[in-house]
Amino acid sequence: MLVVCLAVGLGLPWWGQERTAGQYPVSAQDLADGRAALEGLEVAPRGVREGYSRAQFGQAWADTDGNGCDTRNDVLARDLSDVVTRDGCVVLRGTLDDPYTGDQVAFVRGVHSADVQVDHVVALSDAWRKGADQWDPARRLAFANDLANLQATSAQANQDKGSSDASAWLPQPGYQCVYVLVQVRVKAAYGLSVTRAEKSAMSKVLRGCRTVSSPEGARPPTHQRPVWATRQRTNASGGRRCQWR
Repeated sequence: MLVVCLAVGLGLPWWGQERTAGQYPVSAQDLADGRAALEGLEVAPRGVREGYSRAQFGQAWADTDGNGCDTRNDVLARDLSDVVTRDGCVVLRGTLDDPYTGDQVAFVRGVHSADVQVDHVVALSDAWRKGADQWDPARRLAFANDLANLQATSAQANQDKGSSDASAWLPQPGYQCVYVLVQVRVKAAYGLSVTRAEKSAMSKVLRGCRTVSSPEGARPPTHQRPVWATRQRTNASGGRRCQWR
């Protein structure tokens, strides 16, 4: 096993890698698809950050699916357990089993709301430097609110990651395979590039993944696909445009 915890710069003995990589197994098909998609990504130097701001990606946590709930509440409702809501939308409290750290974090809306934050798995700034600077506003808004690219996590993990790509930051070893597959899937869907170092780090993680034969026993990304890929596929087939989730 070759999984390495880049977040802290420490290696693991092989038996530790085997155990932690098995915490979040993925389907064999997702892994095969992810490896193929990674090979298809453009490898290019990191672009400049000039011109980037959060505002370039539209209103923060916009209700892009029109369900009456903003994207942050949609993510909290999906990722937390024992969720209590107001009006079926605003998440008041719940518990996060944080896949990035392995810790459990209590969420209570109010002065400590920021203890649980929502991470863009492919960071907005990273996307900007690898192709999103050329997008139109609609595509940026879709990207910023795409549930397939969002994950609730602790404030500390979110801040530690910042805008890093996989060559500079990874979550705890047990979740690295899922994390990298999500990044690859999102970058492939939106046409974003990777740096040479980033691709190398991703490849190393994917060589250490544990798989299950049935998708039902796998963790994400089996169950959620980027909306941009769905929209493009629907339009290309001549069907109705899908609703952005």
